[in-house]
Amino acid sequence: MTHALVLAFLSGFVALSYEILWYRAYSFVSGGAAPAFALLLALYLAGIAIGSRASRRFCSGEEPGRLSLALGRFILLANLLGYLFVPLLSWVMTLNDVPWTRTVPLVAVVSCGLGAILPLVSHQAVAPDARAGARVSWIFFANILGSASGSLLTGFWLTDYWSLRQISLFLGILGAIMGAVALQAGVRGLRLIPRMLGAAAVAGLAVLLNPWIFDGLYERLVHKAFYTPSFRFLHLVENRSGVIAVYPDGTFLGGGRYDGSVNTSIETDRNGVSRAYAVSGLHPRPREILMVGLSTGSWAQAVADNPDVERLTVIEINRGYLELIRKYPEVSGVLDHPKVRIEIDDARRWLVRHRDRKFDMIISNTTPHWRSHVTSLLSLEFLELVRSRLNPGGILFYGTTGSHPAAHTGLTVFPHGVELKGGNQFLALGEQPVDFVPERWKASMRRHRRMGRLMFDPADPAKQDRLDRLAAGFDSQYVPCDELRRAVAPVFCDTAFNMGEMLDSLALDHVTNLTPRLVPFFRDLPGAY
Repeated sequence: MTHALVLAFLSGFVALSYEILWYRAYSFVSGGAAPAFALLLALYLAGIAIGSRASRRFCSGEEPGRLSLALGRFILLANLLGYLFVPLLSWVMTLNDVPWTRTVPLVAVVSCGLGAILPLVSHQAVAPDARAGARVSWIFFANILGSASGSLLTGFWLTDYWSLRQISLFLGILGAIMGAVALQAGVRGLRLIPRMLGAAAVAGLAVLLNPWIFDGLYERLVHKAFYTPSFRFLHLVENRSGVIAVYPDGTFLGGGRYDGSVNTSIETDRNGVSRAYAVSGLHPRPREILMVGLSTGSWAQAVADNPDVERLTVIEINRGYLELIRKYPEVSGVLDHPKVRIEIDDARRWLVRHRDRKFDMIISNTTPHWRSHVTSLLSLEFLELVRSRLNPGGILFYGTTGSHPAAHTGLTVFPHGVELKGGNQFLALGEQPVDFVPERWKASMRRHRRMGRLMFDPADPAKQDRLDRLAAGFDSQYVPCDELRRAVAPVFCDTAFNMGEMLDSLALDHVTNLTPRLVPFFRDLPGAY
């Protein structure tokens, strides 16, 4: 019975840990698409159910030695497939015309093996007598305890200290130990030696293959059919908050999607940093600034160097960015800037906990609207929370990333604002009229220093001419939201929209062919979302 409890615990731990790793891979390969987790979970559970159902054909009245051999082999094979799944996914993605959604059924295939382990363990360990129910309940309790431990230990601790490759190796070895535990049940003497050698061989295979099959993993997941074996990211940070990859040119990927580039020059502006420099043009006295998201630190550096800003609070959920920013002198100063305080936290939670803090401007260079969890930054509730944390005349300066529903939500909460034309619907919204004032912006920029030097020295006529042209260009780009308000108004007449419209707004058609069948189904459900 003891070995059954150990196997039940380990099978739950390993199965849930693999699910976490698989989701990390699918989140990265999809760029954080909202349907990724739902599809993965659905097919993972389907595979567990199918495996459990199919295991009954193996539950025969065989003698303990033969049954333990079959169970041990099954455990070793199931865990080996789980170990190889993420590398296999990365190689499949390098094939032409293979969208990530077509690979998700593989999750069900692999999880079938994991789902069959618990019924087989119960069948082997529980005798059909009066205490069968009690024994089964203990086995299920051990499995639940293992599943909870896998979710907590792997999801919150191992992913914070080990890479996906290291965790996979750990799980692969743990799977070999499970196989060894199963193989030794009911067997003694010399018959035990080849079984233990078989389990050891599987563990050795996992160790031997590990450096090769995981090398270039994230590069394959990102570049897919355009992957080249010679390319590697310059930096790679993995922790429980996600995966950050950095190209040699300083471009950051957060969770497989563009997340900024190291650049504080308003002249080259390859990362939209000119929006961060526009603070003084939009607000007459931007003393207290809150920035949601640090990323490369470029925007934070530009705001912190603004002579009108007295204090900048930055909320970043992934501390891995701080480690990477240290590597780039152009932005590393923001980490020790006297005006700057960086909080590692969730923006919504931080705002709720700091009700006493008020800001002249809150800046959020929002991630694309179709990514998972983006409602944390674009929802009606969050924008109302933001509004309550603004000083009189305060401004929310944020990106709706081209989403009409997101823009409509912002214009519902705030009565006034301007839109940055060509800025992917970047809005500056407030309770009072908002406008970009060129002369005020130029006066601030003449005092603005970048890396210790004046950006637009008043004594340099060429610099002043460039500043005048930039100011004129910015003034023409920031336009009242009247046109945008008319454009988004027909999209949603009110803020209560049903599930089908929500699926449409997530642009599910771009990532899966299930939408044409799902949307009519959800639209027929009673109630509104």
